[in-house]
Amino acid sequence: MKTLLLAALLTLTATSVSLAQTTATRPKPPTKPAAKPAAASAQPAPPVLNEQQVAARANALTDNMQKALGLNPQQLEKVRQINLLSVRGVESARQKYARNVRKMAGVVDDIGQSRLAMLKETLTPAQFDKYQRKREEKMGVPSSQGIQGNAVPGLPGGE
Repeated sequence: MKTLLLAALLTLTATSVSLAQTTATRPKPPTKPAAKPAAASAQPAPPVLNEQQVAARANALTDNMQKALGLNPQQLEKVRQINLLSVRGVESARQKYARNVRKMAGVVDDIGQSRLAMLKETLTPAQFDKYQRKREEKMGVPSSQGIQGNAVPGLPGGE
């Protein structure tokens, strides 16, 4: 009985020693990396853009512009593509620069300026002017007609 137990123990020990030697000499097959703790990783991988939400936002924006500006069919399609591109870019920037608000704001501003330039090429001057007025209204930009009071010192028109 002791001999049988000793033989089984030796077999298990020899097997584990030989496995240790073979794995040490040959490279390990690639395995899925273990999840790193949040503190150890520099930045977590951004979530994938939800293309359905991006398309829904772009379509809603386009529909509002269609109602407000009376776009013709060619303009409608161009504006839809411009809005889709812009919304996708903004969402991507929000995810990519979530921890760097200044960088995100700069990228979003660049996207907005690019969008305005593309819209200016697509819309008629009257449509673009109406769009700009509505946009400024929405953003709370005071119109030149509503400015009252004294000019700011140091600026043109000031003291």
